[in-house]
Amino acid sequence: MTNSISVLIVDDSVAVRTAFSAIINADPGLTLFGTAQDPFVAVDRMRDDLPDVILLDIEMPRMDGLTFLKKIMAQCPVPVVVCSSISQKGSVAAITALDLGAAEVLAKPDLTTAEARNRAALRIGQAIRNAVGETVGTSARGVNTEEGRSDARVSPDKILPRRPAVRKAGPTPIVAIGSSTGGPDALRQVLTTLPRNAPGIAIVQHMPAEFTGPLARRLNDRCEINVAEAASGDPLLPGCALVAPGDQHMLIHRDGRHYVVEIVGGPYVSRHRPSVDILFRSAAQAAGENALGMILTGMGDDGATCLGEIQECGGYTVAQNEASCVVYGMPRSAAEAGVVDKVGPLSQMSGEIMTWYGAKSRKAG
Repeated sequence: MTNSISVLIVDDSVAVRTAFSAIINADPGLTLFGTAQDPFVAVDRMRDDLPDVILLDIEMPRMDGLTFLKKIMAQCPVPVVVCSSISQKGSVAAITALDLGAAEVLAKPDLTTAEARNRAALRIGQAIRNAVGETVGTSARGVNTEEGRSDARVSPDKILPRRPAVRKAGPTPIVAIGSSTGGPDALRQVLTTLPRNAPGIAIVQHMPAEFTGPLARRLNDRCEINVAEAASGDPLLPGCALVAPGDQHMLIHRDGRHYVVEIVGGPYVSRHRPSVDILFRSAAQAAGENALGMILTGMGDDGATCLGEIQECGGYTVAQNEASCVVYGMPRSAAEAGVVDKVGPLSQMSGEIMTWYGAKSRKAG
C-alpha cells in the first residue's frame, strides 16, 4: 500500500517480535519495515532507509531502549512508540521515555489469547498512527468497544455541554494545564519552579492509566507543591496539583467557596481520554475569569477548542512556544485558532502562573 506506515519492531523477545509482526502485517495501513532483537541490529536495519515509526522495548541486552531512544532523538529523530512493562521499574522507565521524546508509551500488552491480541492490535495500531500524526487509520476505523475509543472526532458536548460564556469569577484562581508528547518533562520544569503558595492546578497529561500515578508521585517528590493523581471528590486547593488518571476524563466543579474534581469515563473526546478540552471547558464553567488555561508541548489539537472558552469567560490563556516544545502540535493549534493570550518559552510558564495569580490576589484583596 503506497501510503502505509512502515514500522520497525525492536524487542529482544522472539515471541513479542512475532506477535507484533503479525499485528503489523494484518493491518493494511501498516507495513513491516523489519525487526531487530536489540538496538545494534536496529541500527544496521536503518543504514539505508528509515522507518516511519519504531516500536521499541525498554529492557534489552547490549543497549537498553532508553539509551537507544536518546540517540535516535539526537541523531535521526523518528517517531517512537515505547512498549513498557507495568512494574514499578517499568513505569519509571516509561515516564523517562516520554521525557526523552517518545511519541507514546503503551503498557506491554497481554498476547496470550486471540481476544487479547485483538485488543493489542487496536491499541498498537492507533498508537502508531498517533505517532505520525494521522487522525484516521485505514483499518482502525470504528470503535474499540473495550476502551470506548473511536477515530471519529467526538465533541466535548458528549461529556460536558457547553454553556453561554459568563464573565463571572469563581471563588479563587485556578490553573488548568494540558500536555501530551514531551509533557512529563515540561510539567517537571513548570511545577518544580512553583512556590508552595501557588494556585490550585489541574493537569491532563496524555498517557496510559498505568503510568499517571507514577508520574504524579515522581513530580510530588521533586516539587514544593503537593502533586497527586486525582480521584473524584478531591478538593483543588492552593499549593496542590492534581493529575487526571489515565483513561478517565477530569472535570472541575464549584463546591461553595471551593473546587472539587470529578473523574468520569465516557467516550474519547478530541481523540483522547483524558481530554484537555474537557478539563478546559470545566475550568471555564467553574472559575470563569479566575481560570488560567495553559497548553504545553504535545501532538494533535486537543485543548484548542475549549481553551477559547476560558478566554471568552475572561480568563487568561497561555501556550508554550515552538522553540521549547518537543512537539509543537497542541500549542500551534491553539495559537492558530486565535485563543491564546500569551505565547512563551517553557522557562517562563511558572512565572506566568505566579504573575497572574499575584495580580488576581491583589485585585481580590
